[in-house]
Amino acid sequence: MKVKKLWIFLIIVLIALVASGCKTDTPTPAPDAGQVEVSGSVSEGGRLYDKWWKVANVAEPSGDQPLWATQSTNTRSGSTTYRCKECHGWDYKGADGAYGSGSHYTGFTGVFDSRDMSDGDLLAALNGSDSADHDFSAMGDQALGSLVTFLQEGLVDLRTVIDYEAKASIGGDPVHGEELYGGTCVACHGADGRTINFGDEEDPTYVGNVANDNPWEFIHKVRFGQPGTGMTVGFDLGWGLQDVDDILAYAQTLPTEAPVAGSATSGGRLYDKWWVEAGVDAPTEDNPVWARQETNTRSGSTTWRCKECHGWDYMGVDGAYGSGSHSTGFPGVLNAQEKSVEDLLAQLTGGIDPDHDFSVMGEDALTDLASFIVAGLIDVSPYINADTKAAIGGDAANGEELFNSICAACHGADGRTLNFGDEDDPAYVGNIANDNPWEFIHKVRVGQPGTGMTVGLDVGWSMQEVVDLLAFAQSLPVEAP
Repeated sequence: MKVKKLWIFLIIVLIALVASGCKTDTPTPAPDAGQVEVSGSVSEGGRLYDKWWKVANVAEPSGDQPLWATQSTNTRSGSTTYRCKECHGWDYKGADGAYGSGSHYTGFTGVFDSRDMSDGDLLAALNGSDSADHDFSAMGDQALGSLVTFLQEGLVDLRTVIDYEAKASIGGDPVHGEELYGGTCVACHGADGRTINFGDEEDPTYVGNVANDNPWEFIHKVRFGQPGTGMTVGFDLGWGLQDVDDILAYAQTLPTEAPVAGSATSGGRLYDKWWVEAGVDAPTEDNPVWARQETNTRSGSTTWRCKECHGWDYMGVDGAYGSGSHSTGFPGVLNAQEKSVEDLLAQLTGGIDPDHDFSVMGEDALTDLASFIVAGLIDVSPYINADTKAAIGGDAANGEELFNSICAACHGADGRTLNFGDEDDPAYVGNIANDNPWEFIHKVRVGQPGTGMTVGLDVGWSMQEVVDLLAFAQSLPVEAP
């Protein structure tokens, strides 16, 4: 009986051991992909979507991405084929978006719908779990987390802000865009967007080029930055899509040609009294072209001032000098920005019209004047009410701060230290600002010929800041103290 009980006990123990061993040897099931949670930075993920190896600080991939062989329309090769944007587009819509045709076309789908995917499903799609050919685990776990976060939280529908046919901003406010640009972007890219050349000398690429040629890339990079740089990130500043679209609208007005090898600010003063700026004798006779009009009765050197024919607003007969004693009927020069440097120099030296020969100012001065025409002209009509001459949208309080920080040193707190007129007919800062706001804006931006006046363009003032200054100056006294 005891033996029988022993055998029963041993059999029970054996069964328990076998059961225990089976449980130990059975692999633990992988957690449901939907239960995986990751975290990361949206803005970092946006840069990873571009060139992830620069952001993750890992080796740049060599050879083509394995899935590249499944398409034959995009002929690029090497590390470019590993950029998310190359398959899925700057607008995140792949074959259904801006990359639905052209040299970047691959036929691959976009990632726009991935916003609704779980952490685990996105991670599986990125680390090769779903497809060994789509394995980006080389960027590391932290980077993968940021890329997942970007796909879930950073994607926006760019069709709401970009006209895909015209490549133009939809509903962007260029005035607000200039304000944002002037407060942030100008520090690195310059007032005209041409301080940094993204291309090379033969094929330069500036802010204006990117904004006009690839507005989808422009918006992506304004929101998330440029990989491998310290570029300020709009997303981190709290800029919404409307803010970025406003910057796009402004950037699409910036020049796209290489700047003329000259000084736009000096050119702006040459546009006023070029003989003073160039250090040559003032002309004594009337400009030969002057005989072609009879409404403006001025004479002598005044007839040689560019501003006298084309106006302080650069619009000639179509602007502030379209009527009154300064009217000549001559056209403006605002559209001359579109001309080549060669054509401008030919126009300035009598090559097109012998009566329009300003070559006496010298080669360097001519180059500076051409530089101003190409890079310095602006349409001031959005900033001045043509009927009342009042500043539009100017912040007088900010203008007062700017005035006190720079202008007051020479002009005085009330703008009456310097008299631009004479004792019988004095003219102070307040007079210029109220009587001729177009001249005021021109001189704030480029200075007064023959003086050491601080130049707004050189100190990086945006047009909004210039208009703020105008708004304040229009409150200054106009009578003699």
